[in-house]
Amino acid sequence: MNYGRLEAKSQSEREQPEPELPVTKSKSRLQKILLIVGILLIVASALTVGLAIGLRSNSSGNGSGSITRPKPTKAISRVCSRTLYQNLCVNSFLDFPGSLSASDKDLVHISVNMTLGHVGRALYASTDFNNMEMSTRVRSAYDDCLELLEDSVDQLQQSLMTVAPDGDTHAPRVGTPNDVMTWLSASLTNQDTCTDGLTDAEEGEVKNLMKDKLKDLSELVSNTLAIYSSENAGNDYNGITVQNRRKLLKENSGEASPEFPEWMSRKERKLMEMPAATIQADIIVSKDGGNGTFKTIKEAIKKAPEKSSRRFIIYVKAGRYEENDLKVGRKKTNLMFIGDGKGKTVITGGISVADHVTTFHTASFAATGAGFMARDITFENYAGPEKHQAVALRIGADRSVVYRCNIIGYQDSLYVHSQRQLYRDCDIYGTVDFIFGNAAVVLQNCNIYARKPMDRQKVTITAQNRKDPNQNTGISIHFCKLLAQPDLKASNGSFQTFLGRPWKKYSRTVYLLSYMGDHIDPKGWLEWDGSFALDTLYYGEYMNNGPGAGVKGRVKWPGYRVITSVIEASRFTVAKFIYGSSWLPSTGVAFVAGLTE
Repeated sequence: MNYGRLEAKSQSEREQPEPELPVTKSKSRLQKILLIVGILLIVASALTVGLAIGLRSNSSGNGSGSITRPKPTKAISRVCSRTLYQNLCVNSFLDFPGSLSASDKDLVHISVNMTLGHVGRALYASTDFNNMEMSTRVRSAYDDCLELLEDSVDQLQQSLMTVAPDGDTHAPRVGTPNDVMTWLSASLTNQDTCTDGLTDAEEGEVKNLMKDKLKDLSELVSNTLAIYSSENAGNDYNGITVQNRRKLLKENSGEASPEFPEWMSRKERKLMEMPAATIQADIIVSKDGGNGTFKTIKEAIKKAPEKSSRRFIIYVKAGRYEENDLKVGRKKTNLMFIGDGKGKTVITGGISVADHVTTFHTASFAATGAGFMARDITFENYAGPEKHQAVALRIGADRSVVYRCNIIGYQDSLYVHSQRQLYRDCDIYGTVDFIFGNAAVVLQNCNIYARKPMDRQKVTITAQNRKDPNQNTGISIHFCKLLAQPDLKASNGSFQTFLGRPWKKYSRTVYLLSYMGDHIDPKGWLEWDGSFALDTLYYGEYMNNGPGAGVKGRVKWPGYRVITSVIEASRFTVAKFIYGSSWLPSTGVAFVAGLTE
């Protein structure tokens, strides 16, 4: 999150000079990036050749050799009318081979391919700046952008393989329509996170060069998302109003297990409940090196296979682990971390934005590899409220599950960055915006503890940053308990506590069937900045209970609603919001698929 949210920061802190950070990226990693991007762009081009040739064969050339810019076809005009950046949409298509003879459906594929090319070239060009001098904060933002652009290339590549024209034998389908919506939404979030980090960094040559390379990327992804959404409107992606939508895709139908989501196999369900000592782990981590194969979690992650199709288990024995830059990267898929219990296995750190890094960079533990799972672990950032943004756990891994874990911090404790996530039976502690991000996430049966903030601060539980109306993202808090920590209770109401505030224009957060303590302010929700987003956000409450759950004194914003429809409330459940019935059963985590069962 950005420095615009810092509260009560002293003048001396603002003017503190930043140290220079030496180059940290290795040449080998940059070479890998260049190789990967090159291969992906070649594949993307190959997927388009057949389409472009086919389209051109149906077009009549005038043979005049005129370089006059053509007018958009009816299909281009129709498709681009559904986007937020229509001029960019039209001009981009006019510059792309085959677009003038393309149908609406063909333009979906072309849009994804075109956007992939732009993002890939931006990543390729950005690597040239690695050896330039940068301050700590600029280096942090730059590194974030490289990582996020890499992730976006991967997400757009998967999307391209899924939307390739029917009959294209070179493009095996790798996902479903909902997967594509998730990947495109995440790619847009990645661009947003990258630009936010650069915006908060001081002016300079690297920042200006990066801004130039990133020009129009966010808008291109937004347009692609809008075009795909309009052609695959199987669900309510906008979330501002719910109407005129077809039935949910057949892939999401069927009964969900009352104990676990359907995307978890029977074996994995057992894994989530079995005592840690009885599980046959692939790797054991132990602080004392006793029966452990490694002493550090970082070593274990490095040893884990890449692109694993099976569940790879890392058992982290009791102890306090503080390791810098602890991250499960994009290629480390299907990793499962099992600890000895909350407060016993503790992954901790104390990095904050006060160390001149981005919020994205402060996480004590981060995961972006799809299928990430964690159980019986405490994730902590001990930086303290005076250090402002300091993330304990950041997740951008698709189909991730965090079960029976503690997430402890102050401001920005839990960063639900992107893609589909479930938190079940967790305890989450914080002060300002302590559950934030732009994932499609459900927190179920969790205890959410508000802590005492700094003087003149207000407690805000959520800060959801959905930027685009077509993103299938939001925060759903279901069957949870909102409680006050003793230090906040002892303040005798000196600090107001709110359910959330809108970080971005289309912020979306709902509370369903949850208990709200008396520390919740009767107003319920807090403005971000005047009237910003109040008519475009979607904030809802459905049948909550407790002394803080009364809705009579709630805000009167156009985007706020007291949900009375079971159908509307059900759209934010595990089964329908994160499509958990199709992927959760294989993880073994107990969950409720619908509102009550």
